Amino acid sequence: MSRGSLDDLVVADFTRVLAGPLATMVLGDLGARVIKVERPGVGDDTRAWGPPHTADGESTYYLAANRNKESITLDLSSAEGRTVARQLADRADVLVENFRPGQMDRFGLSYEEVATTNPGVVYCSLTGFGTGAGASLPGYDPVVQAVGGLMSVTGPPGSPSKTGVALVDVISGLYATIGILAALRDRDRTGAGQRVELTLLGSELAALANLASAYLHTGASPTAMGNAHPSIVPYQDFRTADRPLFVGCGNDRQWRALCRVLDAEGTAGGLAADPRFGRNPDRVAHRDVLVPLLAAAFTRRSAEHWADRLAAAGVPCGPVNDIGAAFELASRLGLEPVVRMVEEDREVQQVASPLRLSGTPVRYHRAPPRLGADTVEVLRWLAGPDSGRHAPPPGSGHGG
Repeated sequence: MSRGSLDDLVVADFTRVLAGPLATMVLGDLGARVIKVERPGVGDDTRAWGPPHTADGESTYYLAANRNKESITLDLSSAEGRTVARQLADRADVLVENFRPGQMDRFGLSYEEVATTNPGVVYCSLTGFGTGAGASLPGYDPVVQAVGGLMSVTGPPGSPSKTGVALVDVISGLYATIGILAALRDRDRTGAGQRVELTLLGSELAALANLASAYLHTGASPTAMGNAHPSIVPYQDFRTADRPLFVGCGNDRQWRALCRVLDAEGTAGGLAADPRFGRNPDRVAHRDVLVPLLAAAFTRRSAEHWADRLAAAGVPCGPVNDIGAAFELASRLGLEPVVRMVEEDREVQQVASPLRLSGTPVRYHRAPPRLGADTVEVLRWLAGPDSGRHAPPPGSGHGG
């Protein structure tokens, strides 16, 4: 069996919903042993989020971010539950939590307390708006999209829209993973752990990328433009004879290639010679003239027709697929986008990790656990000697 990059690490997972569970799932994919702590009888909030559900009644939302983990249930409001949680924290290389600021302190699980007995711990806290003036604000993804500016630049002009997926949570989870790995690398050199903190708002602002840079350098806030691009033309979707097609000319060479295809089709000849459209800044300045000309041309043929010819000419493009068609495309390209995890009583389909490591490949050793499925085994392991810190409990399925 191949080794994982992180297969000597234990992660204590005190997270729920999406950002935190996504981060710990990535660590689990890379080989870490992840022990998820959940509320008795309830578990992660997303266990109850549905429909949709699987044929076995499980929430598909929960399944999306919880593979390669063990589940234990602890009542952190009780002294017994807090004692066990502290034992787990003392055994962990990494602890990840996304409670409201101050809650882990009340459980006796603050970074300062855990670090006194486990100085090598990498302790990652995710909050919505930090531990200062924004500590009491709820960190819900769409709220952060709204107040953080992302919603203002998403959707058609005048109609602020959230993204179709909880993108701020996803980005925050990935930033958390980066921070954790950086802290672990530093621990390799120094032997000391540290605290990793990040906020959903900070992650969103960082992800605004070129739009944030535009604001910082001009003082003007970008606005929503639908699927168009503020700095590149053409770089948007167009209606065709059957379905939308996205066309992105990122440079003038690609623009000239697009013009040659249109000339060959006899649908919009002469655009390449028009001085209003010669360079990208010219096309941006004359967007209102150019886009209708292109729109009229594209409606005359199907999306597949245009995609074949434009791709052959080196013009980035593609039909607007639904999610099913996207998986079909990835399969045709040999990307193996789906993982089927089979256990004795169920089969769970998962989106494959995009990571491809030649020496320490991602492993899919355990489907998202049933609530509390590993409580007995983990308690037995915690009661054992510290010398067995990283050993999986018997029958846990870790590494299988």
